[in-house]
Amino acid sequence: MSVFKYEKDAEGIVTVTMDMTGPVNSMNDEYDVAMGETVAKLEAEEGLTGVVLASAKKVFFAGGNIKDLLTIEKGQEGLMMEKLSKVKSQLRRLEKMPVPVVAAINGAALGGGFEICLACNHRIAYNHKTVQIGLPEVGLGLLPGGGGIVRMVNLLGLQTALPFLVEGKKLTPEMALAAGMIHETVGSIEELVPRAKAYILEMKGNDSAAVQPWDVKGFKIPGGKACDSQNTQVLPVIPAMLFKQTRGLLPAPAEILDCAAQAATVGFDAAMLIESRGLAYLVTTPEAKNMITTFFFGLNKINAGLSRPEGQAKNLTKKVGILGAGMMGQGIAYVSAMAGIDVVLKDISQESADKGKAYTQKLLDKRVAKGRMTEEKRDQVMALIKPTTDNEDLRGCDLIIEAVFENVELKQNMTKDLEPYLAENGVWGSNTSTLPITTLAEGSSKPENFIGIHFFSPVDKMPLVEIICGEKTSDEALAKAFDFTQQIRKTPIVVNDSMGFFTSRTFGTYLDEGARLIHEGLHPVKIDNIGKTVGMPVGPLTITDETSQQLQHKASATWKAMGLDLGDRGQIMEIINLMVEEHGRGGRHHGGGYYDWNESGKTVWPVILEKYYKPEVVIADQEVKDRLLFRQVIESIKCLEEGVLRTVVDGNIGSVMGIGAPLWTGGFLQFVNTYGLQRFSDRCDELEASYGERFKAPAIVANMLAKGEIFV
Repeated sequence: MSVFKYEKDAEGIVTVTMDMTGPVNSMNDEYDVAMGETVAKLEAEEGLTGVVLASAKKVFFAGGNIKDLLTIEKGQEGLMMEKLSKVKSQLRRLEKMPVPVVAAINGAALGGGFEICLACNHRIAYNHKTVQIGLPEVGLGLLPGGGGIVRMVNLLGLQTALPFLVEGKKLTPEMALAAGMIHETVGSIEELVPRAKAYILEMKGNDSAAVQPWDVKGFKIPGGKACDSQNTQVLPVIPAMLFKQTRGLLPAPAEILDCAAQAATVGFDAAMLIESRGLAYLVTTPEAKNMITTFFFGLNKINAGLSRPEGQAKNLTKKVGILGAGMMGQGIAYVSAMAGIDVVLKDISQESADKGKAYTQKLLDKRVAKGRMTEEKRDQVMALIKPTTDNEDLRGCDLIIEAVFENVELKQNMTKDLEPYLAENGVWGSNTSTLPITTLAEGSSKPENFIGIHFFSPVDKMPLVEIICGEKTSDEALAKAFDFTQQIRKTPIVVNDSMGFFTSRTFGTYLDEGARLIHEGLHPVKIDNIGKTVGMPVGPLTITDETSQQLQHKASATWKAMGLDLGDRGQIMEIINLMVEEHGRGGRHHGGGYYDWNESGKTVWPVILEKYYKPEVVIADQEVKDRLLFRQVIESIKCLEEGVLRTVVDGNIGSVMGIGAPLWTGGFLQFVNTYGLQRFSDRCDELEASYGERFKAPAIVANMLAKGEIFV
């Protein structure tokens, strides 16, 4: 029996219900056979009046088989072209049926799933938040290869289609309807197939309902061809805009742009071939393999609970206490309330607590103004936050998160004083970015219920939470923190205790190498610009100013007082002390740092140039790129080697979402896989010989090479 259920009713309408083996429908070998058989059967059908394409799964169709795509290597482009030719041929036959073909979209239709829908004459979607529609392949370093680019350009026009293709937007049914990507919506799943059949009956006798717009004689692409004046005025500037976004490091957006422009230039069939060639090229690139490995397989594993302890019942948070209503605390309060959790936001003054709540009001008012939230919903969320100075309001919290200054004594005393207000078996979380959890837990009477919950700023935008387990942290506490993180719609990674954990420790090497380059005489602007050409969001000096030298100065003093080994930080501390102690410059928001900051931008602080800049010093750009990147990669490997990182996946997701690792790397550990372990080891040797032991490849690299292993 085919995995595509085939039912013809008395009206001559055939409903094809896709129900493939496994949890989702996807474009694999089973699909090829099922779709091929189904199309052939439809073509031979007598008395056919219409076709409804439906799904028996919660997801309408999950798209291409990503696992298969990962196996395609350079030299196998011909094999990929054959696969794409079969997929496209079947969909082309489907859309050339002499009767209306209607897609009944009951769940997510992304990538290949939406490409199937585009091959249908009419698209109806269940109007629900769980339904997503779009072509997000660019996020995996790929392009839509099942006709998505060509059909979108022909459907919407070049300029209108491009943002959906290049940005990989995922749309709700209402948004897709407004964009012209679907034709109508229904309010319930039960209405989908009946409405699809009703549409077919309504179109009886209307031959045009069975013909795609681009197959109508005399069809013109909306907005004209690429050579038409309205497009020639815009097209030349788009590559520059793309380069500004990708810095030339991501080949997929540029390839999508080229294929889209070609689709608005040549005929339909020729454009289909060009699109196939584009995907056959991209799928073999290291960028695509890195992005697929991390953003598809890795992220799916984390979301499925890779790092969550087994055997622990789901433990959702009902009431969270947040200590400190500053920048971090107010952000945690916002995301918690948005998740429907009761929030107690405590500070030392009512004014500060109220100000912390006002942050949520400001964000929600913006959502209301943009039509993304009703006033009623805003008021419901606001009612969940209680700003207070009263300890008693914390009573019964099943989770308390302190978000106060990075001071061990302060945090420990706060734990001792307020831990008794926790509900029975409640968990205490510390939002610390560097201080060892085991040390902080010394202030707790129940260290097994003490855990690190490290948020990133700004909390409302940053997707990651780094959960840190101390020496005595229990599985129950970890499960609680993990569930809370997912409850507030963040991505959790789990690491073991150390100074700086994984993200802060690794990120610190980027800042440190930037300071070393200053010390060697390079111009600050050049250092920052090269940092961005690697793919980091901003340069190391700018981000040091943003995160503040003052914070680093205080943290360093704290670590020193704790007797922790800071390693070789002499050069960066020399520069930080110069700024903070001698000139009162603690960063962008504390008098300036490497730069003087103003409303119009920034300029290099003259003292830095006078003291360190040496015009005669020349270091090749590639050398600087490798130093800024390899420092972070090496530190990530050390974290894995030392057991700070529990899994490679946590390291890759954490480095991208928390540190800002370049997307093309797929994370700092995945980068080594496609760069090549031997090549990486050799390059480390070269850098070590030139710049010192900090570039020495960790021993784990040689061990993996000997065993023929990679980072998985």
